[in-house]
Amino acid sequence: MSQYGYQLKSTEDLFYELCKQNPNLRLERTAKGEGVIMPPTGGETGNRNKEITRQLGNWEKQQATGSSFDSSTGYKLPNGADRSPGASWVEKARLAQLTLEEKKKFLPLCPDFAIELRSPSDDLDTVKAKMEEYIACGLRFGWLIDPEEKAVYVYRPGAAAKKLESINEVSADPELPGFVLDLREIWDPPI
Repeated sequence: MSQYGYQLKSTEDLFYELCKQNPNLRLERTAKGEGVIMPPTGGETGNRNKEITRQLGNWEKQQATGSSFDSSTGYKLPNGADRSPGASWVEKARLAQLTLEEKKKFLPLCPDFAIELRSPSDDLDTVKAKMEEYIACGLRFGWLIDPEEKAVYVYRPGAAAKKLESINEVSADPELPGFVLDLREIWDPPI
């Protein structure tokens, strides 16, 4: 359990209701039922995450092959965890299989693509473990972006994470054809 953790052994409906009753808190739950309260981000992290979400959303609109989501979106992972990546994308065909009720709650699947942005309050090993959890639950591709190191860790199933340094852009090819994230405003936010 993290420094912000609490113990929550409950049904997924109870956890969902807890989140609805506390809209000012960002809550996650591990596969073991341990809750995690995510502290609010600072201005730089919020600006960085906005930029990541904007670029992914712009790509999504051009491709029309799926939907992108911001950091407020919850996923009910196959291992029982409830997680909210910084930004994510799900293929249209997978979303079409969900009922309208399932789309209103935490999406009952693992995203196809996820980005985690490390904030100053995040422990790097904890965020890496979260990325590994996504991979174990079916994530096809993901990035962990660490502005402190100016590094991007690339995650793919069946391979060790690859650390990219001294780059100003990163490509999501072939998994998300044509999506290239411009990192300049992530490394140096304009606030």
